Amino acid sequence: MQKPVIGITCGDLNGIGMELILKTFSDHRLIDRCTPVIFGSQKLINFYKKTIPELVLNVTVVTDLTQLNHKQVNVVNCWEDEVEIKPGELTEAGGKYAVLALKAAVKAVQEGHLHGIVTAPIHKKNVQSADFNHSGHTPFLKEATAMRDVLMLLYADQIRVALVTEHLPVKDVAQQLTKQAIISKMKLLTQSLRRDFGIDRPKVAVLGLNPHAGDEGLIGNEEETIIKPAIKDAKQHNVLAFGPYSADAFFARQSYLQFDAVLAMYHDQGLIPFKTIASGEGVNFTAGLPFVRTSPDHGTAFDIAGRNLADATSFTTAVFECVAIINHREEYDERTSNPLRKITGEILKNVEDERIDETIG
Repeated sequence: MQKPVIGITCGDLNGIGMELILKTFSDHRLIDRCTPVIFGSQKLINFYKKTIPELVLNVTVVTDLTQLNHKQVNVVNCWEDEVEIKPGELTEAGGKYAVLALKAAVKAVQEGHLHGIVTAPIHKKNVQSADFNHSGHTPFLKEATAMRDVLMLLYADQIRVALVTEHLPVKDVAQQLTKQAIISKMKLLTQSLRRDFGIDRPKVAVLGLNPHAGDEGLIGNEEETIIKPAIKDAKQHNVLAFGPYSADAFFARQSYLQFDAVLAMYHDQGLIPFKTIASGEGVNFTAGLPFVRTSPDHGTAFDIAGRNLADATSFTTAVFECVAIINHREEYDERTSNPLRKITGEILKNVEDERIDETIG
């Protein structure tokens, strides 16, 4: 396929987002893999370039997304205002202009100018307004694309963790868990593992909600009344799901290595072990969107913003993974539209089903 065009949102103006972007694209080999388009402003870029003296990066300001420079980093000025940049501070402007950049990138990808988006971190507090009442990127993207459901999926080399509930207070998690919600997330996860990651017969581990997965109903009954029925019914949707597993033992015994992904019931249940295992190299991916969106697995890091201390590993990985998923999708769509390949795939699927039954039971 042609070299994909990737939109890059600047994130909070006072966070580490722009530093990550500049460090990532100072490696000019990335230009061989994609055409980057930064949504922010040239003044913002120039400000942070001064904080990284060793950086060498040339950019092209564009006003027409059909006239990109495919041999350089492109920049779209999303505002002309004079904005005061205060690295490390939570300001109203830092969130306001981050949202402007995000909305411009989403509009561009929906109009077909981009193949995917990589988003730099925003802060949940200062982005709130009448036009942006969301707890983060994922619910905003769900609304902006009018999708019935989307899935927050974080992954690194040996582990993928998806969430049923996202940014909710712990006291609200149990009431948000329904059989339908869990089935929907399992379906999205399975479809994404096939189309976005090239795994033909993905196996999904489902965690319980309560300690020891409820101990057969002694410590909460959500496993018996909601999670187990969801796992059983999901098989009717061609989902290979197993569990529910006790979260502590599951990660302590490295059981995640036996599965293609793990579905956690709430944020910290999945992300604490994930971030420990990923060691700063994780990627956050929104499954279920009509386009590819990735981001680093961390936040704005105000405590080190503007000090040339940010590690760009996760952001750089997010760019590479955005390109990789775009390519996986094209290969999958081509393969599944070929009748002969579809028949061959069904034969292989039946063989794999028998093997899975033998090994997992």
